[in-house]
Order: sequence, then structure tokens, then C-alpha cells
Amino acid sequence: MNGAYIITMLYNLTDQAKAFRLRSSHLHKIGFPSSEVNCADQVCAFLFNNSKIIKKGLCDQKVRLIMCGRFTLTIDPYHLQEAFPWADIPDDLSPRYNVAPSQPVAVIPNTGDNILVMYKWGLIPSWSKDPSIGDRMINARAETLAEKPSFRNAYRRRRCLILADGFYEWKQDPTMKSKQPMYIRLKNDQPFAFAGLWELWKSPDETELHSCTIITTSPNSLLEPIHNRMPVILPPDAYDRWLVTEDRHPEQLNDLLVPYPADEMVAFPVSRMVNKPEYDSPELIQPVV
Repeated sequence: MNGAYIITMLYNLTDQAKAFRLRSSHLHKIGFPSSEVNCADQVCAFLFNNSKIIKKGLCDQKVRLIMCGRFTLTIDPYHLQEAFPWADIPDDLSPRYNVAPSQPVAVIPNTGDNILVMYKWGLIPSWSKDPSIGDRMINARAETLAEKPSFRNAYRRRRCLILADGFYEWKQDPTMKSKQPMYIRLKNDQPFAFAGLWELWKSPDETELHSCTIITTSPNSLLEPIHNRMPVILPPDAYDRWLVTEDRHPEQLNDLLVPYPADEMVAFPVSRMVNKPEYDSPELIQPVV
């Protein structure tokens, strides 16, 4: 298990830092400079920059994979345009069956022109000196958006829709050593939009980089047995409120950040090939026994 894999497991643990501890013996083995850590961000940054092989059993507690860490946008541009008739959808979008962190994702930002653009998945705050911070900013917890320095300004000013037609989550199976990938989509097979935030980051040479993050909330009854979080899926009648170009106070938007109705969704097991980010094929969303 390498550092790049473990960082995927640790991205969203910052708000659970008090419950997160690492054995000092394991920390010393991998070269971590402190005997104990209670800040997940600290470990994420270290592992991201050190791709040594990390043995299983590193954590005192089981660490659940981040939600949402993979998703799909497989629908063709014609039908995507039908689902979002008010938006300008390019006709050269390729189907994606395994969208992973740091990759370009389809975004409609609240810039007022309703044009679909591609932003890097992993939010980089404008004030950050190091763009690699985005690698652990692919999700933002709805409950703390208004408080976290990385998200509070974007929540007020820079919101977006992140288009998808399904997402993956990993379910613990007591009969197996590894988790079972699950694919979750709407029952009507229609595309939808995650609630997202976006930022514009500039490098020292003024190169611009747009990035985004997916907001998560507590799970509905369908997702609860699978994971303790789920991405916020906005209903179509909320798009206008979310994409308003003017600043908004959190109190004006918080009611949108709720679990999507479970009775409108379906989840089923799929191939473990989805564990490999480089694998991007229609077979990934086919049900398996």
C-alpha cells in the first residue's frame, strides 16, 4: 500500500482529527518526524510527498475512504444538453467512467454565463503558496463550510455545479479482506449536479489554475450502510439559487446542503477494477454478483 493510496484514505479526516491517532512505532518506520499526530492534514502532506510502502495496520482505527472520491459522467453531450438546457455544453465531451482526484471535471461556475468548463478536482485556495494542497481538498464538509479558511470565502462567492451521472463508494464486507466498490446513481439514469465550490489560483509567474471541490453531507438511508458521508446532490430547482453571482451568507444556502432522497437513488456492487484510477471503461459501472 503506497503513500498515494493512503492519502486517498486520509483526505477528509481533518474534522475527525481528535479521533485519529497513529502508532509511534509505525510513524518512526516511515520516517515521520513526530512520535504522535492528531492532525490528519499533517499526515496527508507527509505521505503525499513520501511514496514509501506503508504496511497495513498503520492506523489504530480503521480509516474509511473519502466520500466522494470517484465518480462518472458517461452521458453523451447531446443528452447532457437536454438535461441542462439552460447551459452551454460543449459537444466534444468524452465519457468518463472513473473520474479521480486531480483530474479535470465538468463544472458550471457561478460566473453568470452558464458555460460548462473543465476545472481541476481538488480546491486550491487563492492564498495558498503550494498548489499541492488541492490534492487533499477534493471534498468539503457542509457542516463547516462557513468556518474553514479554505472554503468560507468560496462558499459565499464562488459556487459551482459539478456534473455527474453516478459515483462510487466502498462498502466494508465482513466476508472479504478488501472493501466492495459500489456504484450509486439516480433510478431514472439521469445526470445530476453535485454542489461544489471553485477557486482561481495564480502561480508566481501569473499562470492561472481553476480548481473545485465537492461538498459532502450526512448520508441518506441508502448510503448509510455504505459510508458515513455522501456528496450533496442539488435538485434542479436549486440550481438558480446556487449559481447566483452575488455574494450569499451561509444562512441563505445551508438548507440546500442536505442528503438527496434515498428513494430516488440506487446502489449496486461493481468491479474492483475501479480501484485503479487509470482504468476508465464502461465495464466499471456494470453490476457484479
